[in-house]
Amino acid sequence: MSAKLFDLSGKTAIVTGCNTGLGQGMALGLAEAGCNIVAVNRSEPKETQQRVEALGRSFLSVHADLATTAPIDDILSQAEQRFGGADILINNAGLIRRADAFEFSEQDWDDVINVNLKSLFFLSQGFGQACVDKRRQGKIINIASMLSFQGGIRVPSYTASKSGVLGLTRLMANEWATKGINVNAIAPGYMATNNTEALRNDPERSREILGRIPAGRWGSPEDLVGATVFLASRASDYVNGHTLAVDGGWLSR
Repeated sequence: MSAKLFDLSGKTAIVTGCNTGLGQGMALGLAEAGCNIVAVNRSEPKETQQRVEALGRSFLSVHADLATTAPIDDILSQAEQRFGGADILINNAGLIRRADAFEFSEQDWDDVINVNLKSLFFLSQGFGQACVDKRRQGKIINIASMLSFQGGIRVPSYTASKSGVLGLTRLMANEWATKGINVNAIAPGYMATNNTEALRNDPERSREILGRIPAGRWGSPEDLVGATVFLASRASDYVNGHTLAVDGGWLSR
């Protein structure tokens, strides 16, 4: 198969939540494939910028808090002004709050749903409309979770939001595939990131989790690069509404 199918030279990707962890890994993978990066974060992604620019790609940092939809127009406007718009959107920014379901607060519910689901949808809506207006093919990659398929424990709003991400991925694909916009998702398995630090520091839970992963290890940001480049490239032009698990085999157990 021709490597040109995976070549992203001259493309621009908006990546939310890419100052560390999985988002950073995906941004770097896209840059290695040729992409310029529009990085959307609450804090300055200095390391990500240095590493992207070291690859010879252009980098635009947009400071935004996706706890509300207010920054969305500005994100898209800045991408338009700097790069003439974006070809790829990676909806990675997310929150998680942990508490027993009987004790879970309305604030923790709203905070997680607003970032993980509401802003994801409306940023996708704005990005997709810009692609249609410019007659440009678009690629949207939502970041789902193992809890898009399972219930989990002590994370009610996170489970609800990630189940919603899987559903919205299908909905948007159903409506937008004929408009030249591929919408898919990646469901990372148990990855060594800030979000899983509490689990990894709990010997019993960590042992339970590793015991179920056929690969026998926690995943890393680098493990998402292949799936991300595939779904962002021409190689996935006939892939629509799919959620790809990158989980070391967790769901097969």
